[in-house]
Amino acid sequence: MLEAIFLGILQGLTEFLPISSSAHIRIAGEIFGTNQDPGATFTAITQIGTELAVLIYFRKDILRIIKAWFSQILRRDLIGGEKTDARMGWLIIVGTLPIVALGYLGQDVIKTDFRSLWLIATTLIVFGLILGAADKYGKSERQLHELSPLHGVLYGLAQSLALIPGVSRSGATIAMGRFLGYSREAALRYSFLLALPAVFGSGLYELKGALGETTTQAFSIPQTLVATSVAFIIGYAVIAWLLKYVTTKSFKPFIIYRLALGSLLLVLLATGVL
Repeated sequence: MLEAIFLGILQGLTEFLPISSSAHIRIAGEIFGTNQDPGATFTAITQIGTELAVLIYFRKDILRIIKAWFSQILRRDLIGGEKTDARMGWLIIVGTLPIVALGYLGQDVIKTDFRSLWLIATTLIVFGLILGAADKYGKSERQLHELSPLHGVLYGLAQSLALIPGVSRSGATIAMGRFLGYSREAALRYSFLLALPAVFGSGLYELKGALGETTTQAFSIPQTLVATSVAFIIGYAVIAWLLKYVTTKSFKPFIIYRLALGSLLLVLLATGVL
């Protein structure tokens, strides 16, 4: 239970930062869990907790988007910002399609081959460099209301890369947003909203399968649910902090951290420590 709580704290701290929560859960499981991988199922379920934090934090925005989207479906007249909100609803749906398709088709590989620590170390470094380049050279000309259908699809393709632990869902989508010229805050906000359908879908799908078993690979169902609750509390606090942070500062500290962690992991693997 203590290990599950620790991993829940780790999930909450790392889910929204561009440093890959799934990579940290995998590494921590290797170090503190007697060389046992917590598993993709445990990771997917605990992510429900952090996405609940997003749901509550952005509840006004989300309810407004849902209301406008349904109004458009029902062919009601939209006024003012309602058209923008309805459009955002469609863009979230379009942006979710790539990760849903790839996640479903590649679930066996995701749960096995993608859990390799060698792969995680490599992606931490490579995508850290990509994020660094995007944040440094990307312009901050566009805001969220300027998001186009093409950009929504590109965001979705970037999000699907997060199926590989070490890439980071927020890191990939933020990097894409910065390359496309969106401000840090705009890129981050859309990253939060875009993740909701995919993460809830994946987490609930894994939870449904796990309820028929006594464990989620390394942890029992009660332990996993406790970790999910802890992740929710920590994740909510991180959202509030991160949104304020990006208004004045760059992602440079996270990029340095990714490079350092990936390099350290490669050394530990090469020397046989892990």
